Amino acid sequence: MNKTSTKKKSPFILIAACMIAVAGLADIKYRGLFFRLLPESVQSFLAQVIK
Repeated sequence: MNKTSTKKKSPFILIAACMIAVAGLADIKYRGLFFRLLPESVQSFLAQVIK
């Protein structure tokens, strides 16, 4: 792989990682599917932190 293709991919990887992080935080805040899959102890901890 040459340097130009690596340079072109890095902003897309950064944007994708940020979008995944925001989606995960929104899921936890609104108690979505990922939140419900977590163990009860982790759910209660996150619920206290988010409030």
